[in-house]
Amino acid sequence: MVKVKKSLLLGAIVCLAANSFAQSNFEKLGAQAWMKGDFKTAVVQLEKADSNDPSNINVLKMLGYSYFQCADYENAVSTYTRLVALKSDDYSAYYYRGKAYLNIANASKEDMSQTRDNLYANAIKDFTKAMEINGEEDIQILQNRGIAYKDYGIFKSYKIKKAVDKTNCVALLNKSINDFQKIMTMQPLRKDIVSLIDYVKAQIASLK
Repeated sequence: MVKVKKSLLLGAIVCLAANSFAQSNFEKLGAQAWMKGDFKTAVVQLEKADSNDPSNINVLKMLGYSYFQCADYENAVSTYTRLVALKSDDYSAYYYRGKAYLNIANASKEDMSQTRDNLYANAIKDFTKAMEINGEEDIQILQNRGIAYKDYGIFKSYKIKKAVDKTNCVALLNKSINDFQKIMTMQPLRKDIVSLIDYVKAQIASLK
């Protein structure tokens, strides 16, 4: 009886060691591909590492970014969602999930869908959370949130049926301008931001 128990224990130890080796090997290969910018290969290896250890924060960070770089935004969102559930103070996870939400929303062909409406709202929420965690008004986050407000406002302008809809739409566009103007105070020579401000102002004027 004792021998059976020892045999079972030995088998379990060997199995755990094998899984541990596989996990570290997949993670190592995924990290190497990730560092080289070979995100397709990184996804293949990191998915295997994630399958073995779904709570590995480092794997989730690399996998989420790899999905994003491969334009697999749906999987990027789901991976970053798992990451923030484990590490709620990772501002980069919110930032890239926000960008993924925004890309999905803008790629949608369902112009009037509630899903698209939610995607824009989620992108803005994530950019705001990323800035809150970061503790300062980061230019990249401001620019992306400004674009999200702009795109959300334009999307809503297609659905205006009454005065309150127009008011909400203009409010979103004004928030876009506010974010862009904050960037201008830090980088006054940004011609691309000046062009965005002018464009959003023209959108507001068209609604009056």
